[in-house]
Amino acid sequence: MTAHAPTTARTPGPTANSVALAAMWGGLVLTLAITVYAFVDDATTRLLAGHIQTSYPSYGADEIETAVALYLGILVTVGGLGVLTWAAVIWATARGKRWAPWVATTVLAAAVCVALTGLTVRDTSGDVGLVPLLAWLQVLPCALGLVAVVQLWRQRR
Repeated sequence: MTAHAPTTARTPGPTANSVALAAMWGGLVLTLAITVYAFVDDATTRLLAGHIQTSYPSYGADEIETAVALYLGILVTVGGLGVLTWAAVIWATARGKRWAPWVATTVLAAAVCVALTGLTVRDTSGDVGLVPLLAWLQVLPCALGLVAVVQLWRQRR
């Protein structure tokens, strides 16, 4: 009979791919939540409407509602594109597509540009167009996108 040294089974840690996928799913959920929050704000605290009223004190109620509706349309469009993009990159990553890191990197760069636009673009009043809270919320999915992109590139090494 031969004596064997005891072996300890190691549980493998998370792979770069699993971390990337978790970050992507988190980004998708966060993008959905932020998009819905714009409507919650409109129905409750009305920060966006208040921001528009402060920026344009001469606006009447109808003009403010029109501006809010335009911003909500923009936010829904950006959020919808974000959700579709997250889903596509999740699909590509889960299927092991070699182009996934390239697409994820390109999309992250575009998302950062959109988020920075929301934070910095001034409208005709001289104030930033989008209320700062909603603008900063647009940055959060970018942070998860950065985690995902870093992990996707680490996996390729």
